[in-house]
Amino acid sequence: MMLKLENSIKSVVEEYLLNEEKIQEKLPLQFQKTRKDFEGDITLVVFPFVKALKCKPEEAAEKIGNWLQRFHPQVEAFNVVKGFLNLVIADSYWLQFFNEALQIPNFGFAQKPSGKTIMVEYSSPNTNKPLHLGHLRNNFLGYSVAEIQKANGHEVKKVQIINDRGIHICKSMVAWLKFGEGETPNSSGKKGDKLVGDYYVKFDQVYKEEIAQLIADGKSEDDAKREAPIMQEAQDMLRKWESDDKQVRNLWQKMNGWVYDGFESTYTAMGVDFDKLYYESDTYLLGRDEVIKGLEAGVFFKKEDGSIWVDLTDEGMDQKLLLRADGTAVYMTQDIGTAILRFKDFPNLSQIIYTVGNEQDYHFKVLFKILSKLGFKWADNCYHLSYGMVDLPSGKMKSREGTVVDADDLMENMKQTAQQITEELGKLDDLSSEQKEELYHMLGMGALKYFLLKVDPKKRLLFDPAESVEFNGNTGPFIQYTHARINSLLVKSGNEVAKVNEDIALSPIEKELIKTLAQFSATLNEAGETNSPALLANYCYELVKQFNSFYQSTFILKEENQVLRHFKLALSKLVGQTIKLNMRLLGVHVPDRM
Repeated sequence: MMLKLENSIKSVVEEYLLNEEKIQEKLPLQFQKTRKDFEGDITLVVFPFVKALKCKPEEAAEKIGNWLQRFHPQVEAFNVVKGFLNLVIADSYWLQFFNEALQIPNFGFAQKPSGKTIMVEYSSPNTNKPLHLGHLRNNFLGYSVAEIQKANGHEVKKVQIINDRGIHICKSMVAWLKFGEGETPNSSGKKGDKLVGDYYVKFDQVYKEEIAQLIADGKSEDDAKREAPIMQEAQDMLRKWESDDKQVRNLWQKMNGWVYDGFESTYTAMGVDFDKLYYESDTYLLGRDEVIKGLEAGVFFKKEDGSIWVDLTDEGMDQKLLLRADGTAVYMTQDIGTAILRFKDFPNLSQIIYTVGNEQDYHFKVLFKILSKLGFKWADNCYHLSYGMVDLPSGKMKSREGTVVDADDLMENMKQTAQQITEELGKLDDLSSEQKEELYHMLGMGALKYFLLKVDPKKRLLFDPAESVEFNGNTGPFIQYTHARINSLLVKSGNEVAKVNEDIALSPIEKELIKTLAQFSATLNEAGETNSPALLANYCYELVKQFNSFYQSTFILKEENQVLRHFKLALSKLVGQTIKLNMRLLGVHVPDRM
């Protein structure tokens, strides 16, 4: 909508420059939103014209403004502030847009396919521990980015790589064999991922005790870490796993099965899903083969101990291990294999977006450079969506020490907090128990998702559960409550919404609301280009604030003028629809009543 307006203004300005000023060169036209303290709907920056017009900025703005007022049908008035030409656009233009938007089911979304296929990777957990708060930001961010790309007309594949092998997995397995006494999820009543995670913590506790004892016996710290019996058992188990030892593989499948059941339950509560799952146990062999090919081709080199490396010092990086001396793989090995397999599975991929925390920035820089060195042209289409960590008032989380904030526990606590606040507000007496439970979950998850997504992904954030669930301010429940208010208004009106009269005069707040609605498509497009759901979250908050100002400053159901009543109800409806669509892209559901 705004682009259409800018293009029409641009056409008239170019006509002026050519016909009146005899300037044939294409001068840059830069538009921006008019500052709130000036009258106007769109601003043209005039400074680029000054040299060509051979006059002061104010004079150039006056010339162009007068021409636009004469020859552009929607430019009603203008004012000049230094080198900025503020244009007032006629109400009829905004009302025409408004009527068109009312007729579009997914207003703001791309109306035709782009022809691009984008893969978004997110979650990608290890099978040695349950999902935690950091995984929540990862999942919500990846899922939202995928939905935003869909809304921009792209075909999207949502995937994850499950890190189901390696020394960290063996640690849980060794600890369960030594201390588990046959414990299972059924016998203990624990979710499978939590049970396995407990043994990962147990391994670390015993490992530290053994290190301390070896140091007390005169070993150096490095030697103690290397010679600790339980660590040697884990390394031996990894070698057996990679040699396809039947007994080790059976244990691995059993314990991973427990974890997958637990993950599935957590993903359902999160409201996220995947189109395809990749497993490190499948892709590491492909990566290992590719590393050996790279060695034979002279892309990589072998050290005296037999380990294989890549030298990236000429690229401003360092040397990176790709295969250990004993032939076992590292993370980089499987990431090489996974990337290759994905482009084989989906040869028309336009881009892969890896949603991974910023502690892995260097890892992905190296990965993409290795893929490029191996001759894969699509390496340039790999993008790391790096995001900041989530902090808590209590400090940094540590999986090995069992000090993480469990994702299941946090989601349940958010639901309980939403229930407590909602029950204090009342108004739910006629809802069934099932409807109440659904609402509490919707509000708790809305608070959690919105809080984690409203911050730019690149920024580190401090999660405050109490702040996130407040019904005032920049929160999910505040936006959800506004949607419920709009729905209640429409129900009371009998949903009497129809095409509105384009001759009515808009109040300032009505015009601002329509202008903000007109920015939805551009905001969605920018969120897709930058992979930033925060743009949509904060856009929605501004829209909701404006609607509440409109709601509190005017009569709607009591409006006696039928033309204005129909318009105000239609405006409320389009705002409600836009809130619902916007929040859906964040993975947040909005209730019809609260």
